[in-house]
Amino acid sequence: MAASRIVIENCAIATVDANDTEYASGYVVVADNRIESVGAGTAPAGLENVVRRIDGTGHLVTPGLVNTPHHFYQWIPRGLATDHNLFNWLVALYPTGARLDEPMARAAAQGSLAMMARGGVTTAMDHHYVYPQGSGDLSGAIIGAASEMGVRFTLARGSMDRGTSDGGLPPDFAVESLEGALAATEATIDKHHDASFDAMTQIAVAPCSPFSVSTDLLSQGAELARRKGVRLHTHGSETVEEEEFCKELFGMGPTDYFESTGWLGSDVWMAHCVHMNDSDIAAFARTGTGVAHCPSSNARLAAGIARVPDMLKAGVPVGLGVDGTASNESGELHTELRNALLINRLGPHREAALNARQALRLGTYGGAQVLGRADQIGSIEAGKLADLVLWKLDTLAHSSIADPVIALVFGAAAPVTLSLVNGKTVVEDNHLTTVDEDAIARSARDEAQRLARIAAQG
Repeated sequence: MAASRIVIENCAIATVDANDTEYASGYVVVADNRIESVGAGTAPAGLENVVRRIDGTGHLVTPGLVNTPHHFYQWIPRGLATDHNLFNWLVALYPTGARLDEPMARAAAQGSLAMMARGGVTTAMDHHYVYPQGSGDLSGAIIGAASEMGVRFTLARGSMDRGTSDGGLPPDFAVESLEGALAATEATIDKHHDASFDAMTQIAVAPCSPFSVSTDLLSQGAELARRKGVRLHTHGSETVEEEEFCKELFGMGPTDYFESTGWLGSDVWMAHCVHMNDSDIAAFARTGTGVAHCPSSNARLAAGIARVPDMLKAGVPVGLGVDGTASNESGELHTELRNALLINRLGPHREAALNARQALRLGTYGGAQVLGRADQIGSIEAGKLADLVLWKLDTLAHSSIADPVIALVFGAAAPVTLSLVNGKTVVEDNHLTTVDEDAIARSARDEAQRLARIAAQG
């Protein structure tokens, strides 16, 4: 059967390939779910079976954005504990979030996914680690929401086995046993993980954090992931309190502790990594361990400024992340391009910290790297999957900025005229095409109110 083609032309293009190739006016040809060609000028003549031809005048085409950490369930309890640091924020939120059930998880996933997809995210990731007893199939609800939305998705199947009675932060009723967490994680991999080139759903092994899981869960989780051939994800070095916790409990800092449990490697990525010294960064670079940078969440929780310029210089793979919407209420990744650039310029490197093109790379190719999919997504190159975003830059908000990449990163959030995932339309004229946004909003509001009632009953 002949391939169906979509042609986008007359647009600026930032490919984010190894050479940062850009075209002031060019074209992209999509054949089924792959990028067939990209170049300057007009598309090749004589293309067959063109089902859609798009005039991209006034637009910029980039790879789809890749979100590297999120906690979808936090769409329900967002807007709470707005003046807390991380540990106090967690303690404040756990009693509410730990009462999550399947309908809540689905509504929260729909809300989180909708905000990201509408803002140019084509590959999403959710680190879900709260599995209260009797809560239903939470992983299935989250995966189902992503499938319905039509975005590419990684579920990092999280877990916690260190409750308050064992010196952890989460309440005991919200944690799993070591054996139960490992068995449930393996079952999720067996049921949902797709290792194919164009996979829409993948699973990672993701014990939550050093202060909510046992050493056995970390080490045995790493063994499970490598036996199954999937990636590993957790939180690392987010706050000074975490470092003090690790030194007090384990006699070493977070990075040394992770290395001792098998949690450094090219198949691992960690969220935050704010408090990293030179030897920590060198260890990440030596092992190929990735970092998910969450500038807005780190600022919201007063965690600090991650040393992203130093990580990039050392060769550490770095992507961008929204993080949970209880610590980044906007839930939008495209605003993180700007925030990553601006916040890092407050650090010691000042104006030389990041530029617009480095920020765009973090949100696209960098994210693909840390998810282990850089050969499939993250740049516009022939043979890669057709995950693309057409940003509208000819409105009042950007009309006087000549450089389209600078307009996208430094300027106001740009409308999305078209977003393709796997060659299929997910966003058109700044609206989702696969789901009803209003229905999602109503469902999320109703479930948030139900959760609040349940939490109030104790």
